[in-house]
Amino acid sequence: MPKSLISIHDFSKEEMLHILEMAAKFEQQPAQKLLDGKIIASIFFEPSTRTRLSFETAANRLGARVVGFSDVKNTSVSKGETLKDTITMVANYADLIVMRHPLEGSARYASEIASVPVINAGDGANQHPSQTLLDLYSIQKTQGRLDDIHITMIGDLKYGRTVHSLLQALSLFNARFKFIAPPELQMPDEYKSYLTDRQLAFEEHSDLTGNIADADILYMTRVQRERFQDPIEYEKVKDSYSLKKTMLAGARPNMKILHPLPRVNEIDPDVDDTHHAYYFEQARNGMFVRMAIFAHVLGCA
Repeated sequence: MPKSLISIHDFSKEEMLHILEMAAKFEQQPAQKLLDGKIIASIFFEPSTRTRLSFETAANRLGARVVGFSDVKNTSVSKGETLKDTITMVANYADLIVMRHPLEGSARYASEIASVPVINAGDGANQHPSQTLLDLYSIQKTQGRLDDIHITMIGDLKYGRTVHSLLQALSLFNARFKFIAPPELQMPDEYKSYLTDRQLAFEEHSDLTGNIADADILYMTRVQRERFQDPIEYEKVKDSYSLKKTMLAGARPNMKILHPLPRVNEIDPDVDDTHHAYYFEQARNGMFVRMAIFAHVLGCA
């Protein structure tokens, strides 16, 4: 089977570090035609701005051509075509598939069907490995290291696929974790057990106040309306946290705020002009990291 990236566990620690090293080189020289003649299929069954555009820009910067869709209403899926048939058909046309899908496990299923590599651009509340790699790159750039990071994860820790993937990756670098979430959105037990099995420390809190001062990284997340079947439950928790500039007074000088974006109201705009804000640079980093993922998976670097 071709090498795919479905879960962060599909890459070893050494491969992750290699991706970050390549990303730094691509940041220095982004226009490299390593994928000239290749075709990348970008198939998004769920809305996306940053992930889709950064993957497609990464492909274009490497000289590949991009085909695909960002709205299933314009595809045969709207006629009832199965995921199996869609993936089989798309694999006939492309050298690699980038896929986002709302169902957990859909990307793994696609990788088992496809005759070409599949990159998971997010499958429900499960995994988002390319986001994890760009988060690692952002942490490394801002902190000068990945080892022994103190990271505070805030917001939707139950459905947030970005925090699930990042937690597992940072466990390889002896990170310390603090989880801040309302009771309805706490980090699932399986991920806490994952840390416990590896003898990694974590704390849980429901209040943001007083839990910022010891963080190297604040990782904010959006409460995701699309993950809630009951709109009343969403309304109860949607405004649980809002980070404001005044709350950063006691933060470490090196502390940076990350967010996978889009944000709604969990980071006040007055935070944007502080030296702690890094979420827009983080999004830009995604293009270089995704260039590195393409090159690695297709054996071009």
